[in-house]
Amino acid sequence: MSKLDEIDMKILTALHEDASVSVPEMSKKLGINLSVAYSRIKRLQKRGVISRFTISVDETKLGLGASAVAGLNIDPKLREDALKEIEKIEAVRIVREVTGRFDLILSMRGSSLDELHKTVYEVIGRIPGVMHVEVFMEVSRHIPHVDYRISE
Repeated sequence: MSKLDEIDMKILTALHEDASVSVPEMSKKLGINLSVAYSRIKRLQKRGVISRFTISVDETKLGLGASAVAGLNIDPKLREDALKEIEKIEAVRIVREVTGRFDLILSMRGSSLDELHKTVYEVIGRIPGVMHVEVFMEVSRHIPHVDYRISE
């Protein structure tokens, strides 16, 4: 697989910022030929660098203004069943299996911190195989700008 160059990285950065941008608008903003932009995007898709185009939903507009992260320790013998149950929970947005203090880190959204607290301790904490749960309520969120650059 050939390396990605500066043009590829500029395209990825632009699409990461706003995947709904038109290719003509993006090519003009980046100062690259329209046909080059189209072919580069197709190549990035074909190579699997771009796996999909999606939307970002502002869940606060849906009444889901509270956010939390939960760390879980899972009994290895009951891991598969516990994961299946956790993934069914409406508040759970992302399940990450990690190393370190916890086995799983969950990202969650809900209508209130109280709702999320109850979900963690009264629902998740009671799933067979969940041995320990610790919740971290989000008080603020900062999303840094991503600028894809070529690694030296």
